Amino acid sequence: MIESKFIYHDQNRLHYITAGDGDESLLFFHGFGQDHTIYLPLIQALAKSYRIFIFDLYFHGQSVWAQAEKPLEKGVWKNTMAQFLGENNVKEFSLVGFSLGGKFALATVEAYPDRVKKLFLLAPDGIKTSFWYSMATYPLPLRKFFRGMINSYNRFLTLANILNKLKLVDKGLVRFADFQMGTEEKRKRVYYSWVVFRHLTFNIRKIAGLINDHDIQTIVIVGRYDKVIVPENMKKFLSYLKSSDFHVLESGHGGLIYQSLPFLQQAVKNLQ
Repeated sequence: MIESKFIYHDQNRLHYITAGDGDESLLFFHGFGQDHTIYLPLIQALAKSYRIFIFDLYFHGQSVWAQAEKPLEKGVWKNTMAQFLGENNVKEFSLVGFSLGGKFALATVEAYPDRVKKLFLLAPDGIKTSFWYSMATYPLPLRKFFRGMINSYNRFLTLANILNKLKLVDKGLVRFADFQMGTEEKRKRVYYSWVVFRHLTFNIRKIAGLINDHDIQTIVIVGRYDKVIVPENMKKFLSYLKSSDFHVLESGHGGLIYQSLPFLQQAVKNLQ
């Protein structure tokens, strides 16, 4: 049975669904432009072994960020998760984060390293800051420029073509961004996700230290043809870990989560 729930914190609303009656808890965070439904195919396979919690990130699904461009601070996220853990009587848990959801998985590790058992990172954002993300969030004049793209899509296309000609961004990344910016609603989600989540940055040596100190089992999965989260960008992070499993699938960014589902299902079972 799937149940829909909400966490209300600082005027904001974080939606999640819960399913399963296993002894261990497993928390899922989706990628940009998705919602909790992306992970629904895993529920039947894992429900007997896990209590499953799948979140809608702010600006996605039924979750609402009600504080305009005010950034989501790590302390606020920690308090929000404290409320979630308390309401659901979750003591220890494992995490799965895909793309943008990787930031939320890492923020949760940083907040509660002593309570995390396993960490699955699928093409995770947060390991290395992208060129696009830096431009969109710093400094204020550039943020205003990007905000203007909500109403002027041609401004985005012009910028994207210039950056591509200067070889600052790959064509594949431009195509991905173009797909995510095709409507005004999508452009608003891009802008507000960039700006509101701008303080969710991490010292990867510190994160790796927490993982090592608390013996958190870690699996990192990336796509060989991914232009958004490049496999090469995982190497430094992995080098800081005492042990980890690293897998490169024959995939780009958009298709990685679908190709990862059967692999993830088996990996989760193997780590029980």
